[in-house]
Parts: sequence; C-alpha cells; structure tokens
Amino acid sequence: MRQGVALPLHTLIWVFLTGSLYCQRPSVVNIGAIFTFNSVIGRVARTAMEAAVSDVNADPRILNGTELRLHMEDANCSVFLGSVEVFQVLDKNIVAIVGPQSSSIAHMISEIANGLQVPLISYAATDPSLSALQFPFFLRTTQSDAYQMAAMADLIDFYGWKEVIAVYVDDDYGRNGVYTLGDELEKKMSRISYKLALPVQFNLSDITELLNKSKVLGPRVYVVHVDPDPRLRIFTVAKQLQMMTSSYVWLATDWLSTTIDSFSPTNRTSLTVLEGVVTLRQHIPQSNRKRAFISRWKKMQKEGLASSELNAYGLCAYDTVWAVAHSIENFINEYRNISFSFIDRLHDMKPSEIELGKLKVFDGGSLLRRKLLKTNMSGLTGQVQFNEDRNRVIGGYDVINIDQMTIRTVGFWTNYSGFSVSPPKTLKGRRSSYSPLDYKLDNVMWPGGNTERPRGWEIANNEKPLRIGVPKRASFVEFVTELNDSHTIQGYCIDVFIEAQKLVPYEIPYRFEPFGNGLSNPNYDELVKMVAENVFDAAVGDIAIVKNRTSIVDFSQPYATTGLVIVAPIDNSKSNAWVFLKPFTWEMWCVTAAFFVMIAVVIWTLEHRVNKDFRGPPKRQLVTMFLFSFSTLFKKNQEDIMSPLGRLVMVVWLFLLMVITSSYTANLTSILTVQQLSSPITGIDSLIASNWPIGYQVGSFAYSYLTESLYIPRSRLVQLGSPEEYEKALRQGPYDGGVGAIIDELTYIELFLSRQTDFGIIGQTFTRSGWGFAFQRDSPLAIDMSTAILKLSESGELQKIHEKWFCKMGCPSEKNLESELNQLHLISFWGLYLLCGIFTLTAFLIFLLRVVLQFVRYKKQQAVPPSPLSSSSSWSTRFSQSIHNFVDFIDEKEEAIKRMFIHGGNPQGQAT
Repeated sequence: MRQGVALPLHTLIWVFLTGSLYCQRPSVVNIGAIFTFNSVIGRVARTAMEAAVSDVNADPRILNGTELRLHMEDANCSVFLGSVEVFQVLDKNIVAIVGPQSSSIAHMISEIANGLQVPLISYAATDPSLSALQFPFFLRTTQSDAYQMAAMADLIDFYGWKEVIAVYVDDDYGRNGVYTLGDELEKKMSRISYKLALPVQFNLSDITELLNKSKVLGPRVYVVHVDPDPRLRIFTVAKQLQMMTSSYVWLATDWLSTTIDSFSPTNRTSLTVLEGVVTLRQHIPQSNRKRAFISRWKKMQKEGLASSELNAYGLCAYDTVWAVAHSIENFINEYRNISFSFIDRLHDMKPSEIELGKLKVFDGGSLLRRKLLKTNMSGLTGQVQFNEDRNRVIGGYDVINIDQMTIRTVGFWTNYSGFSVSPPKTLKGRRSSYSPLDYKLDNVMWPGGNTERPRGWEIANNEKPLRIGVPKRASFVEFVTELNDSHTIQGYCIDVFIEAQKLVPYEIPYRFEPFGNGLSNPNYDELVKMVAENVFDAAVGDIAIVKNRTSIVDFSQPYATTGLVIVAPIDNSKSNAWVFLKPFTWEMWCVTAAFFVMIAVVIWTLEHRVNKDFRGPPKRQLVTMFLFSFSTLFKKNQEDIMSPLGRLVMVVWLFLLMVITSSYTANLTSILTVQQLSSPITGIDSLIASNWPIGYQVGSFAYSYLTESLYIPRSRLVQLGSPEEYEKALRQGPYDGGVGAIIDELTYIELFLSRQTDFGIIGQTFTRSGWGFAFQRDSPLAIDMSTAILKLSESGELQKIHEKWFCKMGCPSEKNLESELNQLHLISFWGLYLLCGIFTLTAFLIFLLRVVLQFVRYKKQQAVPPSPLSSSSSWSTRFSQSIHNFVDFIDEKEEAIKRMFIHGGNPQGQAT
C-alpha cells in the first residue's frame, strides 16, 4: 500500500520539476552574425552590432535579465567560407542570424536557414531576387535594390537619357541588380545598351580593358553597381582614360555613398576622382537618437573602439540587433522557452559520413519569424517595419553629387513622391499621386565642371566617324548616287541630309559609304538590314518607310511624301468640244485677251481725231473699237489706220499676232493629228484583273508589296532598271514583250513623266509612305534629325532643295500630266508681249502729251477777264469745267483744231 502511494508521489515530483524547468526563462539567448570583418560595411557593422548588444543587455526593459550573446564569424568575402562558417554558428544553438552583408552568401545560407528554421535578418544583402517565396526565413532591414533601381531609372529618365552602360560585378548582387534596372528602364522607354561585367575579384587591368572597350560605344551614361571599394578603382581608371570629362555621365548606386561616408576626414582628398559623379544614399531621417549615436560613435573612434566612419549600413546593423532583441523578448514572454531538436535523418547518418548529426532545428523558428515580421519600432534609421515581401518598408533615397571634394545633397526620391528638394518626411501624405512633371532637383555639377545637362551619348567622333550607307543608284541619279567612282556622293537626298545635319545641335563626324555596284539599283531592304546588323550606323537616300523596315531600324521624320502609283500609256487625242483652248495655258489666254483690249483702246484713241471710221455715236464707236482689234487676226481689215502713231503700234501688234497665231496653229495641229497610245487600265483592281505583265523598279519595295500584299504572281512582274527601260516597255505593250503598266513610287514617276508626254498616272496613289533616313534602333540621332527636318520644312529650305534638283524646267509635281505637257506657256512669249506693251504705251503717252499742249494753247487764245460771278465760284466747279472742256477738246477733229489755231475761232460746233 505504501509502495503504491510512493509511486505517484515520485511521478508528481518529476512532472513538477520538469514543468518548472520548461517554464523558466532562459538565462542566455544566442544569435549569430556572419559577415566580412575587413570590409567597408563589415568594419562599421561589427562595431555597431557590438554596441547594440551592449545596449540591449544594459537595458532592463528588454529581455528581463536574459543575456543576449552575439557569435560572429568572418566570411572573408567568400561564399564557400560563409557557407562553412554558418555551421560553426549554428552549432551554438542560435535563434537568429544577423547578416550576411553579401547577397551571394545570403543565397547560400538562406537555404540552410530554411532547413533549420532559423530566421536570417540581413542589414546589407540588397539583391532583389532574395524573395520571400523562395527563402521564407530571410528578412532584411535595409532596402531592396528593387527600390534603388526604380530610383536610378527615375533619375535617368529625369535627365532624358535613353541609353546607358551598366558596369557591375558578376555575382548575384551585380547581375540581379542590373537586371532589375533594365526592367525599370523599359518602363521609361529607355534601356541598358551594354552590360559590362567585372570579375568578383577584379583588378585595375580588368577595369582598364573594360572601359577601353566602352569608349567606342555610343552611350556616355555609365551606371556603376559594384561592391564598396575604398580605393575607388573604377573612377581612378576612368580619369586616367580621360573618361571623366564633360561628355560623360557617371551614376552610382549606394555602394559609392557607403564608401565615401566611411572615409575619414583626412582621406577626403580621394574624392577628386569623383568630380561630377551622382550617387544614391539610403535616406535616414534626422532624429535625436541618431545624433546621439553619431556623437557616441565619434567618442568610440577616439577610444579606438571604432576604426571607420559611420555609414547607413552601420545604422541598419544596429537597428537589426534591436529588432531581433525585441522579437526574442516577445517570443519568450509568450512561449517562455527556447528549444531545439535533432533532425532524425541527419542524426542517423553513419559516423563515416559527414557529421551533420549535431545540427538542430530551432523549434520556435516559425514563431520567432512571425514576431520579427510584426516589428514596429523606432530605430536610428527611422521606423523599422517589414512589408509583405519581408523587406523593410521603403524610406527613400538621397541624391548626392560630388562637387569639388564636397558631398552635396541635390534632392530626394521616394516611390510615392518621385524627386523633390524636400525630405521625404515632409512630403509623405501631402499628395497621393505625382507626375514626372513635378520632379525637381537642385543643379548638379557634372564631370568636367559643367552644370548643363550632358547629352549622354556620342554616336561618332573624328577617330570613328558615323558610317552612313548610301545607295549607288544606276537610274534616277538625281536622288542619290556616286559620281563615276569618285567617292563624291551627291543628290537631292544628300543635300537634305547635309542641311538637316547643320541644324543638329552638335557635331556629327560622318563618312558616306556607297552601297551597290552602280550597274543596277541596289536592294534597299538589304541596305536597311545592314544598318540593323551594325554594318552601317545609318543609311541616307531615297529609302521608303515601310512596315518591314521599321521593325528593325528607326526612321527619321519623312522629308518627302510618296506612295505607289500606276503609270501607263494614256489617250491624249483631246477630241472634245473645247480642244481649241488646249494649245495655250490659261495665263496665256488671259494675257492675250488683255492685249486685244489694250490695242482696241489705244488705236481708237489715236485714230478718233483723224479717222472718220472711228467717229460717230458712242455705241458705234464702241463696236468699231473692238471689231477692229479682233479683225487684226485676219489678213484684211475694214478700217484703215491714218495716224503715224497708230501705224507704229499696228506694226508691232501684227508681228506679235503672227508669232502667236502660228504657234497656236502648230500646237493645235499637233494635238489633233499626232497619234497617241491608250490603255484600258483604270486602277489597281483592273490592272490585277488584266493578267498583263507589270513593271517595277529594281531594288524597290514595290516587288515585295505586290507579291506579299496584293498576291500578284511573281511571273507577271518584270524588273526595270531605268527610265529608258520604262519607256521601251510601255511602248512595246503587254503583247509585244513589254508591260501593260508600271508600278513605282510617285516621286520617281513624276520625274519620269516630266520628260514624257505619252504616259500618265492612272488612278490615285494606292499606298502612302515617305522617304526618311534609317538609323539603328533607339538611336538618339533619329530624334534629333527628325527635329532638324521639321525645321527645314517650316523654314522653306526643304522646298528650295527640291526646286534646285527638280524644278530647273518646271517642277514635275506641279505639272498637269494630262494637258499642260502639250500647252504653250506665257514664259515662252513674255519678251514679245513686253515689246508690244512698251511701243503701245509709248505711242499713247506721246499722243496724250501732244493733246495736252494743244489744249493749253487753246485755253490761252480763249482767255477772257474773270467776271465777279466766276471769281466767286468754287475751285472744284472750275476744275470740273476744265475737265469737261478738255474732253470736248479731245473729241474734236484734228482739222478743226488746226483751223481754230489759224483763224483764232471756236472749234466747237464744227465737229461732225
């Protein structure tokens, strides 16, 4: 009976002791830290973490007597050593690992942390690919490079650069950061043109070789994304290679700000190599705690406890230890105990194999991770919180500029306000949306001491001029060709390019390189393809902007409008009721009619006083005046000319009429009698349905359009190489080895028809396109040349170039191809009309002067003393009376005037 009672008592004592042990708070909690001790970040982080542990253990409000112990291991910048050291740390029953600083090491040991359920909290691993889905136990108290690259892309877009060169270290941190930057730039319609990777352990020769290669590339905006480098080797080499001049732009991620923040005041002279560089720095708001810690840090430096200046990652490391301590405190308060258990599979391994059996799983790892994710504390770096991706809630970046060894903040960036000259804290909540138009930064001093925004690219220089391919045409050489293998390129297209290039706000060294053999027109698709394949930097010529070409190159603004048209023989018989009007242009008809009226008026005026045929009632005189003028077209006139001046005028006028009438007769005869060709083609549909052979120009895009878009069989298409071949094929016709019609671009056809009268354009232009200059994809020169072409067009210079090449005998585009090619123009007779006009007006002025002199003499003979009544009359009345008398005087016969002067009588009343 006693024995039965004693057994339960022992059991109760054992349960009580076990429960007391389980509920007892641990006296020590171990955390680990893996980082590179001797590095820019490591030197600061080590001191900061030790200070944080000391502060935690000295604060009675946290952990309540439980000691926090930090076990540190040196990764020595090696992924392998970091992976080995993590096992050394985990062997000490740690509940969390602070670090690592390296993203590459973080990738490796995050897998181990996942397996052993130990939270891994990094203060410096910024690789954006360290995702919460792949590594659920990974957290970071710094900002992911996903945010930093968004800020960098915004900075590039703010200054309008479209292409950059990325220089990066070839590891997870560098590759993934640059990949993210590329994604962000694509959102801004920009891109990373070239990615220059450096080895993880790069040296000066690696940098020199890389930068030398980049000097021949077009972009001049460099984004440097490497590990902190206190020797600033990249910029030192860049300065030696003359790459820190005003034509270059150097941007750096926060590795550079971390590096220069770690410099001691005596080491700031090295900033001279950074003149004009712009970099980002994690924004840490000012606070009393931060200022107090900075003062404490300076004191620690004097005591030899800190060997480096404080930087942003040091502050993050300090806050990381405190965040872990708060989470452990909350964990212990709720669960009271920290325990570990073996992994059965590892524990059962044979001794001869790798001894991993001592590794233990942290039983409360998931629970502690949950506490960490709920962190919401105020630290040295501001408010410490985690988002759903287990990254720290973003706090923004400072934009800093190195100007004459001075680190100057020119603005701030956040993902909710963009760029501003005000700190993020003052902007948060002020506006819910923002636009790039609202962005603002202070003036930046760029490399070379220039405050003006650099262009950011250099497409060519004197050592490497722009390679411009130009078609070496065999026909229609007015557009572009090489003169007899003389390396002299000329033509309408070349003149447009040269004038446009003068309006580009920078110098473009270039070299024309002919494309083609000169015996036949080259294939323009091949020329454009060579631009896309970097054989040429650009192509200049009569290059049509069509769909398949725009997919591989960029075109400038069109400088000429064109499209495909049909040219065929036309019927010019002009057999209609108004064919007699066709020999003259309307200007010619109007001027001729005006001269008939002028001759009628002048002859009537000269003959009215001396010729009875030109006297009588007003109606009769009006009819006589115009009948006489038009009767001069016939050999015999009804009225004779009696005055000498009238005869002089008639001699000149009849000579003019003889030339005009003979030219009219000859041209009308030609129109009515010359046999013209005709064609039943009315448009593209009837041409396709006719099954006649169709001609096209060699090298033109018309061939691919006709076969691929209109599905015309290739057997129907006949290639033609020159205007002479055009004419021959059209005259032969579809049944005699020729073609029924030719399809070509309007610009060529206009030039062809300016020399031909038997062919014309049928229907309307059935495609619309233009000619432009081709450039490689995303070339900034395409935009600048487009702007220059628009300026040429607005100033009228583009039209002048066109007239220079194609309007020497009249612009083909302005000719009426159906009529004006057979018409006589005023320009052919203006000399005759001018001569006739001069003689006619001279005769009229002589007559008028003679009459005025006679009238003055007449008035003197008729002069009488003024009466009082006439003296009182107004001046206007007297002037009207004088004019009336002058008209009456002119109307008198010449004989009556002469008798009046002889006898001194009044001629009035003697007129008949």
